[in-house]
Order: sequence, then structure tokens, then C-alpha cells
Amino acid sequence: MGEDPNDARPEHAPPKLDLNKPGPGDEPPADRPPADRPPAGSGETVMIRPARGGTPRDATPADAVPADAAPRDAVPGEAVPGEAAPADAPPRDATPADAVPRDPAPPQATPTGSFRLPAPAPGAGGAAPWEAPPQNGGSTGTAASAAGSFGPADPSGTSGSGFGPAYSSGTAASAAAPAGSFGPADPSGTSGSGFGPPDSSGTAGSGFGPPSGGFGGGFGAGGPYGHGQAPAAAPGWAGAGTLPPPPSAPPGSGPGGGGGQGESRPLQAVAVGLLNLSCLGLGYVLLRQWIGAAVCWAATAALLLLALPADADGVPLGVLVGYGAVLLAAAADGARRGLRASLSVGAAARRLVLPLAVVLLAVPAGGAVAYGSARDEAREEAFQQSLLARLATADALVKAREGSRFEVAESDYTTALDTYEKLALDHPGSRAAKLVPERLDAYVTSVSKPYADKKYCEAVDPLKHLRGLPDTVDAKVLGDRADGFDEPLAQSLYECGAGELGRDSTAAAHEAFTELAATFPESVYVGRTEKLVGDGLRKAAAPLSDGSASDPCATTEEVRTRRSGVAGLKGYELSGPVADADRAIQKGVFSCGTKQFRDEEYSDAVKTMDQYAKDYPKSPQTAHARTISIAAQIADHEPAAGKKLPSATVPGGSRMPMVVSNDGKDAVELLYTGPVTGKITLRACGTCTNYGGIRGAVDPDAKPCGGASSKYPKATLQLPAGTYHFLQRRAGGGFAVAGETKSSKAEIEPGYTYTNCLYVTSGL
Repeated sequence: MGEDPNDARPEHAPPKLDLNKPGPGDEPPADRPPADRPPAGSGETVMIRPARGGTPRDATPADAVPADAAPRDAVPGEAVPGEAAPADAPPRDATPADAVPRDPAPPQATPTGSFRLPAPAPGAGGAAPWEAPPQNGGSTGTAASAAGSFGPADPSGTSGSGFGPAYSSGTAASAAAPAGSFGPADPSGTSGSGFGPPDSSGTAGSGFGPPSGGFGGGFGAGGPYGHGQAPAAAPGWAGAGTLPPPPSAPPGSGPGGGGGQGESRPLQAVAVGLLNLSCLGLGYVLLRQWIGAAVCWAATAALLLLALPADADGVPLGVLVGYGAVLLAAAADGARRGLRASLSVGAAARRLVLPLAVVLLAVPAGGAVAYGSARDEAREEAFQQSLLARLATADALVKAREGSRFEVAESDYTTALDTYEKLALDHPGSRAAKLVPERLDAYVTSVSKPYADKKYCEAVDPLKHLRGLPDTVDAKVLGDRADGFDEPLAQSLYECGAGELGRDSTAAAHEAFTELAATFPESVYVGRTEKLVGDGLRKAAAPLSDGSASDPCATTEEVRTRRSGVAGLKGYELSGPVADADRAIQKGVFSCGTKQFRDEEYSDAVKTMDQYAKDYPKSPQTAHARTISIAAQIADHEPAAGKKLPSATVPGGSRMPMVVSNDGKDAVELLYTGPVTGKITLRACGTCTNYGGIRGAVDPDAKPCGGASSKYPKATLQLPAGTYHFLQRRAGGGFAVAGETKSSKAEIEPGYTYTNCLYVTSGL
């Protein structure tokens, strides 16, 4: 590619030349009938073939100059001096003398690939574009020139073999030229043997063979060669003066273009570039650039391997940028190559290349749309799977906590429920959202499992949770699943309270009962609770009421606790059982005190009886409780005093007086027990002193209560006969210690009067 067509031998068979179009000077004379020429526009194509070697049939001597020969500067197609032109013939060359000759038109390609070679311009003095330059001074006219040389007519009159006019020698060609030979007639009447029409003699030219008189003198009249001289062989061609075969295709033709030598075709370049943009390298295929096509195919295959199957992440940006760069480079390179390339397809197919390239852009566009759709589907699938994964996580939490105590599982249940609600509300059309109703049913079943298993106390909190779902979960999501839990919850509260009551867990039972009455005041379980609690309290207090309790102290405490709980229940009518329990408790307290006394638990007996006297001051047993308390206090210091429980009744018979005086500086309390039990308190003696110590040394004869009796505080006891135990207890003051006690024992016999002086001794 890139050489001038006449400088090298064509690689392909020469195309046919369309020589139907006459050149300047090829018109026949006006008076010559056009019977021997092909019809105008017949499209006849004449193939120029080299003439076989041999001597022209009517060769004219090289030095012979016909008398009527045209001068050397005669222009083909013009009138020869001395030859009259037809009267009605138009002038052959009306061009002004000072006009610039036009350049010959370039060869024109025909649809079949042949070329039309223009005739030399009239008056041109140089060689035609297709003529070989003269070398070595040419050859003699007696040598046969190769057929098809393009020189003009020789002035010798011998017909030239090219496109020049016929010679004027009048020598006829040895063979008749075929009809339609081109070139003007020779004035001599002998037809030229080249492309001119029959000469004026009427003798047909010899076609493509050499003229009878030899070849013309080179490359036109007035050339450097003499008459009969043929130009030397052009470089690369087989014969002197032969016509070089025309190129097989226009310059720049052939696969891949001609390196800029061919005609510029912008639309073709656009088409090739667009074909390469189709991701299939079709532009390179059209140009037969297989390496470029393979690169496009490899890039597309690599992209498909990386992109398919489509996933949510799509193709990495770097891959897309790289592939786009390859496509753009291929498009640009294809456009460059296709700008001057000659496509190896027919004209009809070439007209379809650009529309097809535009249509094929739908391949990458459609692929991008399809991949985008697939990627969106993959993303949607990944998103759906993520929602299903969230749903599965919530399901696992519910399943793992099934049967667990609600206070432990509550946080997980709440998390799962929140997930269900968000899936249903935030993604209502998702597959996970469509499964939420089923999961909510499973959730309710799992949470309420303790109730189904009749673990009523464990079921209370889960049922409360389910019953309160309308307050926390959207109604459209929850539906009516929270309905119908009132009755199970009321039953669970009742059963739980009853169970705890039977297990002596009064506090837990009462808590359940209280919540039952507060939550469901109209429930049938409220009435059942009243009966259950009332009967239970009465049953618990019965041993105290009939005195059959083996441990009245414990029973009393139990009944007291239960009574307190029952009394605290709100929403129930339990006043009757509570009153019965109070009476039983009163009896129980007294029984407890007497038991403690008998069990020699004197301190406890004192507390119990003192509390009884305080709690029940109007009770008939209050006086007896006080005597038992006094006896217990004495027995705590003198165990013998507790061998017999003080009598609840006062014995009859005579009583002996006992005068008790206080010879101490502080008050004193005297407790006694025997046939009768009681206590007295004597105020302090202001003038009395302690005995012993300094006083005994100063007045060794001093005796307690030895002074006037009027100075001592005193009290008189009326005691039935019997053994008595006494306990004096100082209030404190002076030298006495508060709470200091002293016990004593006395035998009271009938008929005597007794005195008892209470004093204080000390070491000072």
C-alpha cells in the first residue's frame, strides 16, 4: 500500500476499464455515420490486453513522411492543415489559446471494480499518466509496439496504437478493427489500431493490435522520439511502451485500509467504530483485523466471567473502567482504520453497515440493561435473604426461650417481637413480612406454653405480656391474637393463688388474689377466691378455737399471718372469716402463754400474757393472764414458784393478814404467788437508810423497821393459808440498783398475822 499505481505490478487481476465514455478528440467527424460505434450508454467495458509480438501488417518505414502528414504539434481531434473540415462540423476545440489545460480526470471506479481511463487532454505535450517514460532513446518504428500503448498519432501517418489519432499515411490496417474502436480517423483514411474510430479511408482499424505502419513516435506529437520509435520498457513492466495494468483496486483499498492513501469515508469510519463499540469487535471483523477482534473478544469474555452470574455487589468499578477504556480504544482504532479502508463487501452490504452498527449498539446497551436488571434482582434477592435471616434470628430466640421462666426470657421475647413488627411494617411486601403472621402465631404459642402445661404461676407473667400486646404492637400486625387472654389470665391468677395458699405461701397467694380482683372484678374467679380464702382461714383457726392445737403458739402465728393477709385483700367480702380468725387468735395467744409457762419458758410466758392483757383488756381471761405473768416473773428467779399454774379462780376460806413495810430509800415492788397471786408497790421511805456497813458499825443494834411504824410506807395483804413465793424488785434510787430483785418464800398458816419488812443492805 502507499505506492503509485503505475510504479508496481498489481497483486490482483486488473479490473475492467469502462472506455465507453469518449475523451476529448474522440468524437467521430460529423459526416461519419456512427454505425460502427456502440450505442451510447451501452455500458460496454473494454479490457486492454497487451498485443502479441510480431511485425505490424502494414508497417510504414520510420523515415517515411506522408505528404499530407499532420505536423508534430497537431493536437489529436483537431483538423489537420490542408484538410477541410465538414461544413456543418462544430469546431473541435474552441478553447482560447491562453486557456490553462485541465488536468486529466483520475481513474473512475465502476461498480464492477474496473476503471475508466480518461483520454489525454488536447494539446498536452507530455506523457499521459498511464504511459511509461521514455528510456534509452526509444526504438525504431519498424519494431512492433506492444498492443495497448497510449501514445497519440505519429505525424508519419501511421496509425498509433494508443489513444492518439490515426496516422495520415492512408495505409489500411491488415485486420479490420472491431466496431466501436476509439480514436479519431486518420486523414489518410486508414483507421487507427488503438481506441480511435475508423479513419477517413473507411478501413476499419485493427482493434487492439499494432498499426500497419508501426507505432507512433512515443508519447504524443512533438515528443523526443522520432517517427516509429517506441518508448523503452517502463520499470516493472514486460514490454517497451506497453500499457501498465491498472491497479486492482483504488488506492487505499484492501483489508485494513491503505495507510491514508484511499478516499476518506467518515461515515464508514463511524460505522466501524460503532461496530467495535458493540463489544463483539465486529468492526475489526469487517476490516479483517483479527488480532484486534480477538482482543475485543477476550475483554468481553473476561468481563462476562467476572460479571456472571450477577450478584448484589455488581462488577467492580475498576473492571468497568478498564473494559470501557478497551471499548473506547477499539472504537477509536477501528474508526481510524476504517476511514480510508475498502471493505470486502458489496455495495448493497456497505450501505447496511452503518445502520447495522447503530442497531448493534443495542447489544451492549441491552446487555447493560439486562445485567442491571439481573443485578437488581440479585440485590433484591440478597435483601430478601437478609430479611429472612432477621426473621430466622427472631425465630431462634423464641424457640430457645420456649418453656423458660418469663422473667428470664422476656428480653429475648421482646427483641423477637420487635423484629416481627418491623419486618411487617417496614417491608410489607417482602417474603419475610408474609411469614410474620405465622411467626406471631408461633410466638403466642411459645409464650403461653406454661398455661398450656398448667403451670399457672409461671403462666401469669407471659399471659399478662400477651394481653398487653395491643398497647405495644401495631394493630394491623397483631390482629386479634391478643384477644381471649382475659379468661386464661384470670384462671391462672386464681389457680396460682390457690396453690400458694395450699403451700402456706400466704403472701404470694394474696398477691395473686389481689391482682385478680383488681384486673377482673367481675370474673367468676373472684367469688371462688372469696370462698377459698374464707374457708382456708377458718380451717386454719379451728384448732385455736377448739383448743386442739398441739402448738398454739405456732398456730396462732400462722393464723395471725393469714388473717392479716386476708384482711388486706381488696375487692373481696371476707369480714366473716376475718372475725372468726380474730377470736381464734385471742384464744391462741392465751393458750400460747399458758403453754410457755408450763414449758418453763417464763420469760416468753411473761411477754405473751402481758401482750394478751394489753390487746384484750376486756377479755374475761385478762386477770388470769396477769396472774400467770406475775407467777412467771417470780418463777424466773425462783423456779419452784412455776411448778403450778396460778389458778384462774380465787380460793375461799379464811385469810391471814400480812403487813408489808418499806424501809428503803426507793420504791419497791413486791410480787407474790401461792394460793393467790398478785403484786403490790410500796413508795420510797425518805428518812430510811441502808443497813450494814457504816451504819452497822455506828449502831450495831439497829434493826429494820425498828422505828415508829408510821414512818414506813406499808401495805397489808390478805392471804389464804399456803406456801407463797415472794419477789421484791427495787425501782432504783439511793444505793439500790434499778431492777434489783430478791426472792423469798413464806408459809402462811391460819390464825396468824404476819409482817414483812423490806429493806436494803449495803457494804457502806
